[in-house]
Amino acid sequence: MSRRQAAPGAPEGGLIVDKAPGLTSHDIVAIARRSLRQPRVGHAGTLDPMATGVLVLLLGRATRLAQFLGQDEKRYEAVVAFGQATSTYDAEGTPIGPRSDTRVERGALDAAITRYRGPQMQTPPAVSAKKVGGHRAYDLVRAEKPVALAPAPVELHEAEIVEFDGHRATLHVTCSAGYYVRALARDLGEALGVGAHLHALRRTRSGLFGLEGAVTVDALARGPADALAPAVLSPADLLAHLPAVVATDEGCERLGHGRPLEPVHLIGRFPGRGDARIVDQSGRLVAVAKVGSGALHPVVVLM
Repeated sequence: MSRRQAAPGAPEGGLIVDKAPGLTSHDIVAIARRSLRQPRVGHAGTLDPMATGVLVLLLGRATRLAQFLGQDEKRYEAVVAFGQATSTYDAEGTPIGPRSDTRVERGALDAAITRYRGPQMQTPPAVSAKKVGGHRAYDLVRAEKPVALAPAPVELHEAEIVEFDGHRATLHVTCSAGYYVRALARDLGEALGVGAHLHALRRTRSGLFGLEGAVTVDALARGPADALAPAVLSPADLLAHLPAVVATDEGCERLGHGRPLEPVHLIGRFPGRGDARIVDQSGRLVAVAKVGSGALHPVVVLM
């Protein structure tokens, strides 16, 4: 088998992994490539090395679906430690500024969280996977080169306090894609005047996918592919948030040539707007298309 050729029976679709701490998202991708004997593996949303939880892997041709998954809402369980800011806004960074033993009042924390709810422009941490001039920001920081990241539009939907002792708070966070919970920890520390950093982070949901369907890193590393097959999501299930339409045999043939579909090539109702997943009569995903001018224009074809 060549490096770029999948082994016979290598899975295609999605696999939800419960990422362990200390591993990068790329580490998980490398483990999956070896274990599943599938060279085409990607993911739909990076997790920091210290973070744990839901990492959506994309296998085989499903790697082409990342663009339809990366903007999904995320949910986290976050532990914020008050009293010390760090260079990376989390527990892996170097302490910066003075340390404070001041106990945070619950009312002050409630008010600070309220300030940061809703749409906002957030400046990403310098140590992040954001790209600057084609380079990852964290690589530039390690090379001691200046990093200037532009604020990006994000939204904090909710940050519910579930535990609090005056020095640490456990929050259930729901936010848009691209939101940095580390930056929230920094902002809360600055607002309260005591400094703060993210002590722990666990992603509990990414879009439709939660920990209830996840496999452990150990199970992924053990493999083999057939043992993990029950956990693999079909490409059609990965895009369950998009409306589905069934193409006729003629419609599937047109898609294979990159041609748009008109209502006559579909079985059932024509979708209203936006993106739609096109399946054949057996339910297999054959394309993702965009609605426009009374036709479905293929964006990605998996035939």
